[in-house]
Amino acid sequence: MATSKIMLLLLLIQCIVFTGSSRRLKNTNINIDNTFNVINFGAIGDGQKDDSKMFKHAWDAACDSSAPSPTFLVPQGKTYLLQPLTFNGKHCNSNNITLQCIKPRIHDTRYMSFVLARNCFLYICFIDGRIIAPTKPSAWDCETNCNHWIGFENFDGLHIQGSGTVNGQGDKWWKLSCKDNEKSCQHRKPTGFMIGHSKNVDIKGLTFEDSPQMHIAFESSTLVHATELTIRAPGHSPNTDGIHIQRSTNVSIDNSTIQTGDDCISIGNESKYINISNIECGPGHGISIGSLGIMGKTEEVEFVHGGHGHARNIKFEDITSHSSTRPIVIDQYYCPHKQCKNQTSAVEISNIAYENINGTSHKEIAVQLLCSEFIPCKNITMKDINLIYEKHKDKTSSYCLNARGLRNGRVHPSVFCLQQEDNF
Repeated sequence: MATSKIMLLLLLIQCIVFTGSSRRLKNTNINIDNTFNVINFGAIGDGQKDDSKMFKHAWDAACDSSAPSPTFLVPQGKTYLLQPLTFNGKHCNSNNITLQCIKPRIHDTRYMSFVLARNCFLYICFIDGRIIAPTKPSAWDCETNCNHWIGFENFDGLHIQGSGTVNGQGDKWWKLSCKDNEKSCQHRKPTGFMIGHSKNVDIKGLTFEDSPQMHIAFESSTLVHATELTIRAPGHSPNTDGIHIQRSTNVSIDNSTIQTGDDCISIGNESKYINISNIECGPGHGISIGSLGIMGKTEEVEFVHGGHGHARNIKFEDITSHSSTRPIVIDQYYCPHKQCKNQTSAVEISNIAYENINGTSHKEIAVQLLCSEFIPCKNITMKDINLIYEKHKDKTSSYCLNARGLRNGRVHPSVFCLQQEDNF
């Protein structure tokens, strides 16, 4: 039985990236416990000197190591200035590992449960220090298209954990918004922290602040788990989504606090099997599905006017609203620009369930379902909804257009386009 449990753990947890303490042999680059501390590779950590090359050297050494359980360490107590940097796992020595069952040589008991699986390095990336981006956009060492600041790509098994802070110093970038200055539109604002083309990814415990654009993006990845994260930016900061999910599957996000100027979590195209729970969201625009807009004003769900494809089999449950502008909204007429032409196409929306949603609404209309005349919303269900207009509870209302479905239990405000049905 014990052997079967170990083998199950090996199947579930493959490669991992942490950050922890290390000891280094005097006058050598050999690290006891296979730890690659960025300080040992020349990083200064004074917040002034560029430490990018030193991080790259430390990563290359960890990547090239044939020893089990290499650990990439960003120690606490220092501030590291980084230019745009991507850590690539594609050509690391993970394929050199044969079938073994080895506990990683980590003295911190928090991580003793992780084991080494076949054909897989157990990478440990511990971020306990403070990482900052250049203050001014002009100081960024890249072309005008800085797609992201810090990226991890091509991993099969990646665990990033720590008590550190990743600060994108985005306030100067926010002023380059196309909305305010069309001449600045050639400057593509970078995403702060990107996980791309990877699977079996776990990220835990970090704080992300003031990204130029989205704070975290999961792109073209699967089996991703994000937990116990803190993400924050001022409420006026444009396009600073907390977490964006694009072309990704089997993603779970839980037990996190997200306070930004845009969507707390946004879900883009080609994404499915997403589970979001125990999120404290606000300020921000809530959980947004299908939004491609700039400065969108919805609180829970957005669908872009004139889009294509479908959004289906989505459930929102056990949510408390504190003065949300619109706690429940589906908007197929949502326009991300100043002017949008009328469209006969729309995202097909079906099988959307709302259950046990309570709290207050900042506006009189607490539930708004705006669906296309050409492709109406189908199978919308609501059960046990109690939303109150905070200024005058008796004036709480809903608005429906081209939406069809059922309601059960108490639904307040009453949503007249949904038929009462006691058997679902």
